[in-house]
Amino acid sequence: MNFLNIQPISYLKTNTSDVVKQVQETHEPVAITVNGKVQAIVQDALSYQKTQDQLTMLRILAHGRKQIEEGKVTDHDAFFAQLEAEDKESD
Repeated sequence: MNFLNIQPISYLKTNTSDVVKQVQETHEPVAITVNGKVQAIVQDALSYQKTQDQLTMLRILAHGRKQIEEGKVTDHDAFFAQLEAEDKESD
């Protein structure tokens, strides 16, 4: 892992508000070390949510690819015919 900003946990303890302000302004994470090893990442909420959304999309795409490989697909016309039939049943 390559981080541009690496700080020891002692820095985080004494400068917590500065670290939070920095990640909110730059949207760049800060790696926190304990005994010289990265043990935690401080990240702003917007960047975190964006990452989570991207991971969710990748999981959906991987699931779709797996279904295609397993032959679990529906033809376009059959799919829309099924939707129309279900819509008529609900009326």
